[in-house]
Order: sequence, then C-alpha cells, then structure tokens
Amino acid sequence: MPTFQAPKGTFDVLPPASARYGRLVARFAGLVERAGYGLVVSPLFEDIGVFRRVGESTDIVRKEMFDFEDKGGRHVALRPEGTASVVRAYVEHRPPSPFKAWYVAPHFRHERPQAGRYRQHHQVGVEALGSGDADLDVEVVALAWQLFGDLGLQRIRLRLTSLGDDTCRPAYREELLAHLRARRGQLCDEHRDRIDDNPLRVLDCKRDACRAATGDAPRMLHRLCDACAAHFERVQAGLGALGVAYDVDPSLVRGLDYYTRTTFEFEAQALDSAQNGAGGGGRYDGLAEAMGGPSTPGIGFGLGIERILLACDAEGVFAVPETTLDVFVIDTTGGETARDLTAALRRAGFRADRAWDDRSWKAQMKAAMHSTAALAVVVEAEQITIRTLREKGEAETVQRENVVDHVRKRLG
Repeated sequence: MPTFQAPKGTFDVLPPASARYGRLVARFAGLVERAGYGLVVSPLFEDIGVFRRVGESTDIVRKEMFDFEDKGGRHVALRPEGTASVVRAYVEHRPPSPFKAWYVAPHFRHERPQAGRYRQHHQVGVEALGSGDADLDVEVVALAWQLFGDLGLQRIRLRLTSLGDDTCRPAYREELLAHLRARRGQLCDEHRDRIDDNPLRVLDCKRDACRAATGDAPRMLHRLCDACAAHFERVQAGLGALGVAYDVDPSLVRGLDYYTRTTFEFEAQALDSAQNGAGGGGRYDGLAEAMGGPSTPGIGFGLGIERILLACDAEGVFAVPETTLDVFVIDTTGGETARDLTAALRRAGFRADRAWDDRSWKAQMKAAMHSTAALAVVVEAEQITIRTLREKGEAETVQRENVVDHVRKRLG
C-alpha cells in the first residue's frame, strides 16, 4: 500500500499547534467586528476572469495561479488572493455601502516553497467598499497594526506610499517608461522586453540589475496630483494621531495592478528579509468597475497567518498554548460517571475530556497527562477526587453533585 504525504508546498497543522491558528483568527475577528466588519465566506475557486482582474501582467496571474478546466468546460482558478473574490461578491449582491467585510481563507499560489511561503497558505483580511474617505484608509491600516500589537509583536515595520490615481498616474507612467526604455539593456531578462506591459512592476523587481537601473527612477509619490497629495497627507495625519508608526517609502510597489492611492506593506523585521512580508494592502478604487459593477472605491488588506506565527516565534510571543483542556475525567467504575460528568463540565463552559475503552487507572492517568489538562477528576469506587496534574496540590474529595462548582473554584 502506498504511504501518502501532503502535496509539495502544503502542510498539516495538528494540535496543540493548531490552537494558535484558532486563537489568532478569534482575536482578529473580535478586533474587526468591533469596527463593524462582518464575515464573508466566498468560494475556494472562481471563474478565472475574476482573478485576471488583479492584473494580467502580475506574477500571480501569469505564473502562480492554479487554474484548470472543470468537467463542465469552465475555466476556473483556485483563489490566489482575497480581495478579488470579495469584490466579485459585492458586485454580484450589491449590499448597502459602505460594505465592510472580513475573511479568513486558504489561498493558493504555484511557487517555490520556502520558509513562510507555501503553495497553500492562509490569510485573514478586511475589505471596505463604498467610501473614498482617507480616514477609512486610516481605520483599515490601524486595524492590522493593532492585531500585531495584540499578539505582542514589536518588530513590525509599516511601509506606506501613494500610487496616485487616473488623474496623475498616466503622465507618471509615460515618464517612467522613458526612463526604463533608456536603460532597457540594464534590466533583468524577465523585464527587459516587458516594460510596456506595466512599468511599475519593474520597480518591484528584487534583482540587482533592475534595482540598479531603477535607483534614480522617478517615483509616483513625487508626482501626485493635488487631490491625491491631500488624501495622502490626511492618511499620514490620521495614523500619527492613532499612534501608528510608519515609514513613507516612495519605492514601495505592491505586486497587484489594482492599487490606487494609499498602498502599504508590513514587514516582520525579526525574520530574514526574503521572508519578512507579513501582509499588506491598499486602495483599489477601480476594481469593482473592472468586474462590471458601478464605480466603487475600496480599500483592504491581507495578512499571512503562517508569516505572522513565524514572526511570533522569532520574537518569543503568542506561543503555542500549554493547555488545551481544563479537566480530564478518570473513571475506574465502568465509564458511565465519566460520560455524565464530562457532559456536565462542558455545559458549564469547561474544556473537558475523558479516556475510552475501559482502560486501567494507570492508562487513564497517562492519557490525562498527555492531554495537558490542568485538573483531573478521578472517579473511584467509593469517592470522587479532584487533583492537579502538573503542580503540587492536595487531592480534594467532593460529592458528585458538587464537582462542577469545585472545578470552577480550583480554576478560578
């Protein structure tokens, strides 16, 4: 018989490490729902045209999408990023605006696996559609910043810029094209013959040749129209008022074509520079229209769960929980009492488990120790006792009807 393994670039997350995933998502949900964002659950796959709207010249569309023809002859793709699906749902269902949504979902990209970069990875994110207010940009960026702080992360750098809009970007694009055409021979092989497709993508290239050729290139941030400049100034003032530290970085170019105006990226500086991108986002004021909807401004971000947890490990914060259970019930009298007590403890809000298959007292105690529970409720012929499992403490004999109350007192 073959021995199967997870596909290349994917991974399994087992307890107790998986508890961190759940707790991170719960913290994120609590944070953004207090700000009025509601959960959106979208399909794992979409018509490939949905994701092509993020930019035909991007690596995500050209090289990294898992796309295929289904049994009905439809060309579909697995979700490579979160924004496009939420915007498609907005255009399809037309909920009242501003539409404020959050998501947690797996994403798929066919790329070379490395630390913190997988072919299936998971993100949390928010999208806010229906308002072009710069203060909404501030709210969105500040939510991500607060999540990092809530997790205990201190070495997070926020890079911030503006990519302008349809008023000022066309003239800048021509200026950048002229600069790149004059240096075409210096560019890397990938971009030498593709600068006309999207010249801004060259600015995002990490190869030394392109970095050298674009070191003195004009930057969009220095060519903003008055309206975009005022918008960006309002964003900076708002972040400053909320205590969000940031670096204005004119060289920042995100890897998706739909960004306009405010654009940002978070770096986990406790990680190596090649794997320190913890997430980012920005404004995408033309994306809904590109999907057949009305002109609708929008802004959002996506944060990589695996990258965030790697950063937490590097900084020694938000560790794997030491306990995933409160109580383990040991029953040497046949199991009926364990069945009933475990159910009663769970109804009272405790995390409780028990052993199975009529095991011996020794085997049940071993299972209790492996469970990481704080307390054991031991059912023997004549009595029920409550005892600590990992710290010294006296065993306490209790009446069956008082077990829940005594557990509550012991656990505080």
